[in-house]
Amino acid sequence: MAKPNGRPSSYKPEYDAQVEKLCLLGATDMEIADFFEVSVRTINNWKANYPSFLHSLKVGKEALDDRVERSLYQKAVGYKHEAVKIFMPAGASEPVYAPYIEHIAPDTTACIFWLKNRRQQQWRDVHKHEHGEPGAFDGIDSMTAEQLRDYVAQKVAPADAEDETRH
Repeated sequence: MAKPNGRPSSYKPEYDAQVEKLCLLGATDMEIADFFEVSVRTINNWKANYPSFLHSLKVGKEALDDRVERSLYQKAVGYKHEAVKIFMPAGASEPVYAPYIEHIAPDTTACIFWLKNRRQQQWRDVHKHEHGEPGAFDGIDSMTAEQLRDYVAQKVAPADAEDETRH
């Protein structure tokens, strides 16, 4: 797509497949621009003007993001995988290969990160606590000192009376 009064675009349809592969490798927009030897602004123009380019870029980034998400989950809950230890015993002519299953323990930081993002209400750092009945303290911030004393007297006096009847 050429600009009405400008030079023709350097975009080529084969860039779609290339940009998807670059994104699967983790390339950023700056690295993509570097690869195509254009500016990041040109990449942004291609995204706006060529839906197939934008689609390929999104598909590549989404696939990589899905892979990272799976890896974070595995790190959070722990996992196991096949591994091999290689030994060279003293006096042996060949190494000894010992296959085993390696157990990777869950990672606390990954657990916290996962929960803060997936269960924000329960795991956020700052919690808003409501005291008493809903609306019990509505307007308390705008009370004058005299109104506040009256309010406290009304709330404290009944509590004092209950305490006296118990003794």
